[in-house]
Amino acid sequence: MASFSEYLPYAFALIVAIPFLVLLRQFVHSYITLKNQEIKLLSLKSNSENKTHSYERMTLFLDRIKPSNLVQKFDRELAVHEFIFLTEKTINEEFEYNSSQQLYISKNSWKNIVDSKNAIIELLHKTYEGLNGNADLNEFKTIFIMNYMEGNDYIAATIEDLRKEILILT
Repeated sequence: MASFSEYLPYAFALIVAIPFLVLLRQFVHSYITLKNQEIKLLSLKSNSENKTHSYERMTLFLDRIKPSNLVQKFDRELAVHEFIFLTEKTINEEFEYNSSQQLYISKNSWKNIVDSKNAIIELLHKTYEGLNGNADLNEFKTIFIMNYMEGNDYIAATIEDLRKEILILT
């Protein structure tokens, strides 16, 4: 039968190893917890950057569809109906290009953006109908801008709503 003294070195090694293993386990657990927190923070930061980028892109879109900016596009030698066609096509293409941004923008803001886009296209057509096709392009552009200025500046209101919303998010 073996004596207790034969097991003494093993007992001593076990007494020394147990605290070391407990400390190692705590270190690994703390390290994993910190890394998970870091990953969460990075994903929140990335999501926040995506939202900010979306608001910037849609603000730029709205700025581009302001009548004062639209009338500067295209050749001055176009017929009015050609200008309307090209302008509407450009607005719709840029809108479709940016449509994925609705994932990051509130439903209300997205609705306001869509409404602004549709209102500008509608204003183009109403201005043309109001002239009965009897105006050159420069006259049309002037009346188009005047018609926009007579109504509510819904583009500026939408941009201001986006600005307020992004301030809340950041």
